[in-house]
Amino acid sequence: MDPANAGDIANLGVVVGGDAVAVIDTGGSVAVGAALRAAIRAITKVPIRYIINTHEHPDHVFGNAAFSDATFVGHHRLPAVLAERGPYYLQSYRDQLGPDEIAKVRIIPPGVLVQDESTLDLGGRVLHLRAAASPAHSHCDLAVLDAASSTLFAGDLLFVRHVPVLDGSLMGWLSLLRQLSATPALRAVPGHGRQVVAWPSGLADEQRYLATLAADARRLIAEGVPLGQAVARIDQAERGQWQLFDDYNPRNATAAYGELEWQ
Repeated sequence: MDPANAGDIANLGVVVGGDAVAVIDTGGSVAVGAALRAAIRAITKVPIRYIINTHEHPDHVFGNAAFSDATFVGHHRLPAVLAERGPYYLQSYRDQLGPDEIAKVRIIPPGVLVQDESTLDLGGRVLHLRAAASPAHSHCDLAVLDAASSTLFAGDLLFVRHVPVLDGSLMGWLSLLRQLSATPALRAVPGHGRQVVAWPSGLADEQRYLATLAADARRLIAEGVPLGQAVARIDQAERGQWQLFDDYNPRNATAAYGELEWQ
């Protein structure tokens, strides 16, 4: 996220039903959200009724204020996470977006909460929402299946080309992906990757990365290698497979080591 891209770094979704439109994530700034709203209005006059936030990260929710008249939907833990992290996000992303853009952002919690699984009827088109039972990519991940098009909007549970980013639980993420792979979809939209992938085969690269992250961390912990030395050695076999590897892999390695050290 930077002033040049206005925080437009995540994949967003729009599903149009007979009675309502659902937006899946709103982008990394109100400017991105407003552009998305204009794009929707260019294709349909059906009311934009639902905003589904797949998790709390700024690149997925900072555009919410562009849709303040809609009903917000999210994981049952999302309000608490936004209350805890929202002020920090507004401060820490001030330099990345610029003061003018950050001043427009509003932290909007969902009013409709998904405890486990739920549906939204858009009018002849039903979305199936699934809330993660435990932390995975984040602490409040939500996946959305559009049954009519057999498309899974995976949010940041799925990264393609962009190295996965761990902000929840490594083992929880791996476990959830095994469950999610059974979702009856033909294709998936990742949170990052700028493409649609076949499902569930599109999971393979991310599952390999996360499994290697866990295996390397466990091996170095067993060998007694301290964290400071282990981080640079974890998941190095994946270096050439991902964009932004050096930006995020050290963070992932640190989180994985800390999670697995006490298992």
